[in-house]
Amino acid sequence: MNILIIGNGGREHALAWKAAQSPLADKVYVAPGNAGTALEPALENVDISATDINALLAFAQSHDIGLTIVGPEAPLVIGVVDAFQAAGLKIFGPSQAAAQLEGSKAFTKDFLARHRIPTAQYRNFTDVEPAISYIRSQGAPIVIKADGLAAGKGVIVAMTLEEAEAAVHDMLAGNAFGDAGHRIVVEEFLDGEEASFIVMVDGKNVLPMATSQDHKRVGDGDTGPNTGGMGAYSPAPVVTDEIHQRVMDEVIWPTVHGMAKEGNPYSGFLYAGLMISAQGEPKVIEFNCRFGDPETQPIMLRMKSDLVELCLAGAEGKLNEKESLWDERDALGVVIAAGGYPGDYRTGDVIHGLPSVSAEGEKVFHAGTQMQGQRCGDSWRARIVRHCPRTWNRASTEKCVSARKTGRLEREFLSSGYWPIGLSGAVVNNPQTEDHHRWFSVFFTAYLPSVPNCKKSSLAASNSWRLLAHQAMLSREAETNVRLGFRSNSTATLLASEIEFPPAQLVN
Repeated sequence: MNILIIGNGGREHALAWKAAQSPLADKVYVAPGNAGTALEPALENVDISATDINALLAFAQSHDIGLTIVGPEAPLVIGVVDAFQAAGLKIFGPSQAAAQLEGSKAFTKDFLARHRIPTAQYRNFTDVEPAISYIRSQGAPIVIKADGLAAGKGVIVAMTLEEAEAAVHDMLAGNAFGDAGHRIVVEEFLDGEEASFIVMVDGKNVLPMATSQDHKRVGDGDTGPNTGGMGAYSPAPVVTDEIHQRVMDEVIWPTVHGMAKEGNPYSGFLYAGLMISAQGEPKVIEFNCRFGDPETQPIMLRMKSDLVELCLAGAEGKLNEKESLWDERDALGVVIAAGGYPGDYRTGDVIHGLPSVSAEGEKVFHAGTQMQGQRCGDSWRARIVRHCPRTWNRASTEKCVSARKTGRLEREFLSSGYWPIGLSGAVVNNPQTEDHHRWFSVFFTAYLPSVPNCKKSSLAASNSWRLLAHQAMLSREAETNVRLGFRSNSTATLLASEIEFPPAQLVN
């Protein structure tokens, strides 16, 4: 059958790449796709916007599309699933009414409260003064959220009252997020560790996906503004078997049953963004009505099941007949973003040096890239994703050595504030098993908006740039010539082991 993937991000690149591996797929189209999907021989881009429902529907009808998979949230909240289903076409995703779980944070918080699903305390506001009065009564830190869709950037974690009040003014009075910010949610700050818990739902049955964890802050040490995600890995170590069961019992099933009870049965990918407390208690931070981005990329790298088969079962209400199978290796993805992101970022830059062929266990996914002749440019984000073998072996070392000889992103943007950082690997000891473990990511030299300063942090609490720091050790053992862009001595805590990172010269 022919498959249509809607969207143009790294998530959609990963979904389309995985769908094309299915024996059920004859042709996989991506609308509109990006430069990465254009370079995939098994995929074909279609020049239709992800929100042009009429054009998408006409294309699906004229090209005998047997299944449509929706990537981003925007077409879901404007009713693409409703339109396709009304035309008798199979599509996997929630209806417009069910997509309110992502389309409105105020709706979601009220829903969670009605069904006694654990979440942070909150209040909804449309006016500045009542919001500021409430914030002053609660104190900082506190969280300010734009009600509507803001591409993952509408959440401000305010560490001071001044930051919180500024966020309220920006959203409600300054129109910082347009209509999305005309109503806000002011929410209790939750302390703990985040995890992304994604499941497939067919209205009544639930099939869990692999767990993952993304890191949203743009700066080192979880600093700076939130982004759509700067890196992710799967599985999420914080989600133990016990916590997994609690999330299913206390969050996922009550949500599925609650939506059905309120007349909006949920079908599609359901992403619960969770905060796990030190006591192992999960609380819902947010719901997304689609696969996460960048979580999709490492999850798809680990998926051994047939994605098309699973989505067909979801669209037909037969998920109870399926199971999801996963590669036991860990996977790690890191984002390379345009300078200035997530604010006013550069566009039109040209990307050189991406590998034409991915090595086994590694993959580069594109987001927002466009082809210019044979060059790749425009506003861009690339996700570098790699399997992370758990045991020390010669093959991993050889991969790191060979990576030095293959892929480099040329230093084209140095004058615009990018700094290169090398990705390699690190070896850590697990005190419980005394086994050697290796976190191994694909090695490139990438230009980033700033040079991070690594401080002591645990792997689980680190952001994506911290993950890069954890890769430093193998570069020495494999005798690669990587020079990491860190300005000072750094110490990182990985599990129970400490690794010292000596000063490194900046690559000029």
